[in-house]
Amino acid sequence: MQEELLEKLTAICESFDSLTRQMGEPELLTDHEAFRKVAQERAELEEVVQAFRRYEKTRREIDDSRDILRESSDTEMKELAKEEIAGLETERTELEQRLRRLMIPKDPNNEKNVILEIRAGTGGEEAGLFAADLFRMYLRFAERKSWKVEILEASPTELGGYKEVIAEIRGDRVYSFLRHESGIHRVQRIPETESGGRIHTSAVTVAVLPEAEEVDIAIDPADLRIDVYRSSGPGGQSVNTTDSAVRINHIPTGLVVTCQDEKSQHKNKSKALRVLRARLLDAAVSEAEAKRSEARRSQVGSGDRSGRIRTYNYPQNRISDHRINLALHRLDAVMEGDLEDLVTPLMAAREEEMLAEFERSVTAGSPS
Repeated sequence: MQEELLEKLTAICESFDSLTRQMGEPELLTDHEAFRKVAQERAELEEVVQAFRRYEKTRREIDDSRDILRESSDTEMKELAKEEIAGLETERTELEQRLRRLMIPKDPNNEKNVILEIRAGTGGEEAGLFAADLFRMYLRFAERKSWKVEILEASPTELGGYKEVIAEIRGDRVYSFLRHESGIHRVQRIPETESGGRIHTSAVTVAVLPEAEEVDIAIDPADLRIDVYRSSGPGGQSVNTTDSAVRINHIPTGLVVTCQDEKSQHKNKSKALRVLRARLLDAAVSEAEAKRSEARRSQVGSGDRSGRIRTYNYPQNRISDHRINLALHRLDAVMEGDLEDLVTPLMAAREEEMLAEFERSVTAGSPS
């Protein structure tokens, strides 16, 4: 293991021991909030510390076995020492790999809920129908994960598709699982509206934004222009007789969010603000990612929504993810929400990227 990494791990162990001592101090025991913070910080280090101490113990045991191998004249003892060294070296290698992965900086957004935005792109009505199919796919995946979904805004088409649908998804590590869905999703199939049996290509844009709390993104009310108007449904017919729909314009960035799904103006405003905060946080995350990867183009981690990421080929029952060159001939199952075989490799690819970046930072002696 590199000396720089050993120094980092030793410093973490020292911090862990210091926090452990603090938790036993009488003055801290009487301050519940301070105690909670120290306990939480200690808990975040515990897995790394346990793995590193096991690694150090394994290193010492290897040294002891090598001493036996070098100094003993007993043939049987030497054979036992060789066997023990082989097993311990395998364990040491596994522990080293585990420690490297544990040291990868955690994305603070991984535990967040998300705002999912799906918009029909090129392809007319067929794009709107595929937008609805994608939304249904994510709904099914959310059901499998026991996540909760709330539609914040929807613009349906006359044929049952969506021009746009925005939803909040709440649950365990939602952003971690869905972050790589952002981008252009292309579909190749015979549309329901096609009488000649020709295969058409359409596109839908998906954006997955980490949900922002008020503490994450502070919005100055003076930066907002809020308009209210009468909401309407498909075809322009009135679905509300009061001015309950809300349009929020964030003046500094030019971002505009509308919401008209609720009959209450207050509820529509609350939903619109949630979407606005998520978009502002996403812009901040994207800017940070761009700076971090300025010298290299991240394969799956950039969240760039300007490029095609996936193709859904219905005639061949094939789904292809172009970022990791993955093709699965089980499109029917994927569209029913079975996304694990897509999501897991994408998460693994990002972890490999983060590990490689961490290795470079260690080699360069820079902080992780």
